[in-house]
Amino acid sequence: MIKHKKSDFLIPALSVIADIAAIEAAFLFSFWIRFNTNFLEIFRVSEEIPSFIIYLTSSLIIIPIWLLILNSNKMYTPHRNNLLSDDFFSILKSITFGMLVIIGLAFFYREFSFSRYVVVALWISAIGFVFGGRVIIYYIRKKLLSKGKELRNAVIIGNNETANAVYEKLILNKSYGYNLLGYYAASLAQSNQAISNGKYLGTIEDLIRSINNHEIEVALITLESPDFQQIYSILRETDGVNVELMLVPDVLGLMTSRMNIKEIEGIPFIKIKGVPITTWGRILKRMFDFLFSFFVLIIFSPVMVLISILIKLTSRGSVFYKQDRIGLNGEIFNVYKFRTMRVDAEKETGPVWATKEDSRTTSIGKILRRTSLDEMPQFFNTLRGEMSVVGPRPERPFFVNQFKDNVPKYLDRHLLKSGITGWAQVNGMRGQASIEDRTKYDLYYIENWSLALDIKIILKTIKAVLFGKDAY
Repeated sequence: MIKHKKSDFLIPALSVIADIAAIEAAFLFSFWIRFNTNFLEIFRVSEEIPSFIIYLTSSLIIIPIWLLILNSNKMYTPHRNNLLSDDFFSILKSITFGMLVIIGLAFFYREFSFSRYVVVALWISAIGFVFGGRVIIYYIRKKLLSKGKELRNAVIIGNNETANAVYEKLILNKSYGYNLLGYYAASLAQSNQAISNGKYLGTIEDLIRSINNHEIEVALITLESPDFQQIYSILRETDGVNVELMLVPDVLGLMTSRMNIKEIEGIPFIKIKGVPITTWGRILKRMFDFLFSFFVLIIFSPVMVLISILIKLTSRGSVFYKQDRIGLNGEIFNVYKFRTMRVDAEKETGPVWATKEDSRTTSIGKILRRTSLDEMPQFFNTLRGEMSVVGPRPERPFFVNQFKDNVPKYLDRHLLKSGITGWAQVNGMRGQASIEDRTKYDLYYIENWSLALDIKIILKTIKAVLFGKDAY
């Protein structure tokens, strides 16, 4: 059996150390700001300052509790590829739950009364310090990976479009933590259609014979249904070998549905489709949409006024452009945008998508489309409840009628309100990206919706607007 590198130890160990230091720092900070400063009136102290040793001893008891809670939320899993936004929400949830545990323990410990201001300060500062430590760890990991350290040797098993997409993603971005050696084809005949710039390592039979020699730690399986039988051969032949096998499904339904086991009276069922959002979830999402849209419109109202003036000065026609789109449950509504094309742009062509360097686009329209500022009036759609801030982008009835019979599960996009931005858009599915790929991302969002995911998409949208190149 091959001896693998200890690439699963350093980062988790650093994360544990950073969290211990952060939580202890939060204790010290909370004690200091409560009893050694005059920060706000509520923090002023006239009574005798309690013993610091009691608080220090309490921290030694509480730190392991918080570490266990963080670990239960998979914060110390090796080879994590989470974004910092994901980590923030995991930390917020873990620290908040840990705080409730601490309050419960303090309730039963009557010999000493802990300051409620310290408790509040500890909760806030612990979130900040732990997240700050994670930011440092994130950049340490990124630096190590860029230098070729802490990488895991990986191969792709299969030779198809999915394999090609995986190869291009991983070979260009070391931050995923893989040192991609090349690919194995399902058979010798399939090796003739080589992955773009990929190194051909042989057939699956060669993989099984040489897995120890190459010190392969991860194998990404992208086989299609006719070759699924070979997966069983790989599993059987790699018994006792320390290698991680991950299947990349190429079936739309599997790629976009959240599958889990549900037990009814002892009988296990695999749920492959469920209700995407509960009633309470819809209420929460609607509240967030209304408040977010209201503040965006208030803050950016001067910008919108300036855009309106520029549109009027540079081209003939109205400032706003409205168009029929299909939204929730297939209902038609008018979506509003700043006009970016000349009047009667589709008079001769009929309904067509915009293209790069589209001759119909006005001078100011090119800038608005490039920066996505033309979408800002859709926040009025959101206030009216016709759209959501985040969701699948609404499509025109003409195109929906084309796609619904040709793209699997396309109509499932209408199970949630359409959005100003979406999971597909922040993952590069803009411009001339295929509707099949957009649908995959939209359905993933619908099946995995959460408020945290919405906030993550909004943050990624800001980044895409500032640095992206796909909009036109």
